[in-house]
Amino acid sequence: MNPHWIEGNRFHLLENGETFFPRVFEVVAAARREVVVETFILFEDEIGLALRDALVQAARNGAQVDITVDGFGSPGFTDAFLDSLQEAGVRLHVFDPGRRLLGWRTNMLRRMHRKIVVVDGELAFVGGINYSADHVASFGPEAKQDYAVEIHGPLVAEIHRFTHLALAQGQRWQRARNWWRRRRRLRARPEDLPRAGEAQGMLVVRDNGLHQADIERHYRIAIRSARERVVIANAYFFPGYRLIRELRRAARRGVDVRLILQGQPDMPIVKIAASMLYHRLLGAGVRIFEYCERPLHGKVALMDAEWATVGSSNLDPLSLALNLEANVVIRDRGFNARLHERLSHLMQHSCRQVQPQALGELRGWAWLRSWVAFHFTRRYPAWASWLPRHVPRLRPASHDHLTEPYTARKG
Repeated sequence: MNPHWIEGNRFHLLENGETFFPRVFEVVAAARREVVVETFILFEDEIGLALRDALVQAARNGAQVDITVDGFGSPGFTDAFLDSLQEAGVRLHVFDPGRRLLGWRTNMLRRMHRKIVVVDGELAFVGGINYSADHVASFGPEAKQDYAVEIHGPLVAEIHRFTHLALAQGQRWQRARNWWRRRRRLRARPEDLPRAGEAQGMLVVRDNGLHQADIERHYRIAIRSARERVVIANAYFFPGYRLIRELRRAARRGVDVRLILQGQPDMPIVKIAASMLYHRLLGAGVRIFEYCERPLHGKVALMDAEWATVGSSNLDPLSLALNLEANVVIRDRGFNARLHERLSHLMQHSCRQVQPQALGELRGWAWLRSWVAFHFTRRYPAWASWLPRHVPRLRPASHDHLTEPYTARKG
């Protein structure tokens, strides 16, 4: 699937679980033909149970319902949870479940990290929000700040097609050819769906095949083309050298480059890794804001007054070199303005700007740490390419898929 611009779409920004979950659950429960869901994390908490109820309702309406979860991000489910889905006809697939070795999971670096929903082939959601209670404010100070986008228009057909291809590829070992043929009639082409607006959109994915660097490349192209502003809000920030170079070059030619990164991270190593790049970025004129209200989980960006992206991809080695990811890239002034408004509000009210003088001089241990980090960014994309590739595998969730307690997952 080669990314390309598709016209005639309408996009709506959804911020945090408070707006995302009610909308998704509403349209899923009302589905009449088909629901396809992909998610990294599905926990059997109040949010996961609400999604389960919506999927069951869709199945009872007569819709074909498939949900794919990651075998590492979603560690297991109770028999009651699985039975309720199975009895309704919902098919729950587990991505690359992997076997345990001495009690440890062996699939930690094989992650299906996408978050996609397609309903009746006519409406889609893409973003970074998982199905867990830590995406709503009532969870407390550890609740995550995050974003997704609701999509109407011809681009939905492209997203729909991609989810079908992912299911077919993952189920080849189950002799899915006939199953795939039966489902082909549900697919639409972009030209089959009516225009819903004037925005252009593109689905950009990262895989371990032909699209290993597509998401990072689109970031670099947009930064290179920017003339006024670049705003990136990303939870896990340790990008490759070429992306860092484009940020520095943009700032030096007078572009207002701002990064919103984690100030209260869910994992301390996240802030440590990002801060090792601070001297080099600030020295070039990039402005860095640390979000300190709660953990930042978003993966969004905008360039100038038209380009924007929302998706699942962090800017770190896992997302850029290993995970399976999906972002939507948008050309629309209205959407760009709305996202800019929300990110500006974040910077003004919930962030601490990092000042160069507060970092001190780059010498001694600080210099060595920065040097190692900077040169690691030059090498890790090549190192990651040496790791063994694997064919994605999907398996039906079974009652021997062990249940584990809730644990934090980087997602």
